[in-house]
Amino acid sequence: MVSVESDYTGHVTGDIAAQREVPGARITKMSVGPMDNNTYLVQSTTTGDTLLIDAANDASNIVELTMLTAPDQVSQIVTTHRHPDHWQALGEVAGALGVPTAAHTDDADHLPVPPDTRLADGDTIKVGDLTFDVIHLRGHTPGSIALAFTDGNGTTHIFTGDSLFPGGVGKTHSPEQFASLLDDVTTKLFDRYGDDTVIYPGHGDDTTLGAERPHLDEWRARGW
Repeated sequence: MVSVESDYTGHVTGDIAAQREVPGARITKMSVGPMDNNTYLVQSTTTGDTLLIDAANDASNIVELTMLTAPDQVSQIVTTHRHPDHWQALGEVAGALGVPTAAHTDDADHLPVPPDTRLADGDTIKVGDLTFDVIHLRGHTPGSIALAFTDGNGTTHIFTGDSLFPGGVGKTHSPEQFASLLDDVTTKLFDRYGDDTVIYPGHGDDTTLGAERPHLDEWRARGW
């Protein structure tokens, strides 16, 4: 049985979700599946409209979480990239909730559910009164994306999938892919947003751009 805690630290395990309140939005995070994927619900506290990011696994738990925190309020599901551990519950969850799905066009054909919306860099997604910027980060997969919104206090929150984690960028399979991903992460995230920007990755704990920024040169030198 899923439960939701309000003591948010950025670390979640099992079927215990954690929820944080930020000005204008409510963010709920839960770990699912054998690879401890993070699934996120981001809800407008004004309208109740909710975005689900990565229906990764454990469909029944994800649906139960939506019933606990956003009953009949999920308006869209976004998949951050094509890797199966991030979409194994997509078909079942989308069917159960009856909501449209979205993914970047370069990864769309690799998903089990053809997305209703094919996203591109610079697109925006409206969820109630929240606006999410779509940021294309090439390298982990051709169509990996991050989603960024800014809360009522001016703090930005970015959901990075497997493109940026505490301690480095996501896995790549060639020097060219690594360079592409690190270049995109540098120019589209670190060069654009402030140190207080919160990063919500596809696995593991949260971080901030300020905590990771001093290590960019180290990451480039080590090549991963």
